[in-house]
Amino acid sequence: MLPLTLTIQGGVDKDGTPDAVNEIEIARGEIIGIVGPTGSGKSTLIADIEQFAYADTPSGRRILINGLVPDQELRSDPRKKLVAQLSQNMHFLADMQVGEFLRMHAKSRGKDPGLAEKVIELANTLTGEPIDPHHQLTILSGGQSRALMAADIAVISDSPIVLIDEIENAGIKKQEALRLLSGEGKIVVVVTHDPMLALMASRRVVMKNGGMTRILSTSEEEHRIFKDIERVDGWLTSLRETIRQGEVVA
Repeated sequence: MLPLTLTIQGGVDKDGTPDAVNEIEIARGEIIGIVGPTGSGKSTLIADIEQFAYADTPSGRRILINGLVPDQELRSDPRKKLVAQLSQNMHFLADMQVGEFLRMHAKSRGKDPGLAEKVIELANTLTGEPIDPHHQLTILSGGQSRALMAADIAVISDSPIVLIDEIENAGIKKQEALRLLSGEGKIVVVVTHDPMLALMASRRVVMKNGGMTRILSTSEEEHRIFKDIERVDGWLTSLRETIRQGEVVA
């Protein structure tokens, strides 16, 4: 059963002080940001989620699914894993064609191998470097790899929780990637320093010294600022593509 809610119950920071945030509940289709300076505990928090921690990690946090402690098999059986990760660094080890890989993934999940075409089509809306089904996985650029995985998670993967670790410099249309995943009903948790991604989230957890210190809901004024930033980002994306194509900037 797909989880309807993901609950994070507070633990302690690096000094053993209890988290100021006692609990946060996240619904399907929601985008949650995790923000804070380097070393503040952002990666530790998403590791707690990925492991479905239950007071058995250094933070002492507890992760609940639909308000309940996850079954042990959800923590240990990779075939029933509810969490997918999209990170800044992605490397394919399998030297096979993109289409072949996607068809194999679809078949392994009991789905129509024809979904491979939809994944590639979606991936090509997220990256300026077109992906061909006959391309070898190992020659894909970083942006192509992340675009492909974002589309794969949205279309083929059954994992309803997606953890994204700092994709602001990942070479893909990041806000479109987040909209794609949340639009498919995924719970999206994104670690970011990017103001656009942070303000795109409905709420953001503020980390400091390993602890959850605040939860900020994105205000109407911040939504307005996000729209302004998005327009500027769109202009910069267009400018990068002009330069990439060897054209003159006018």
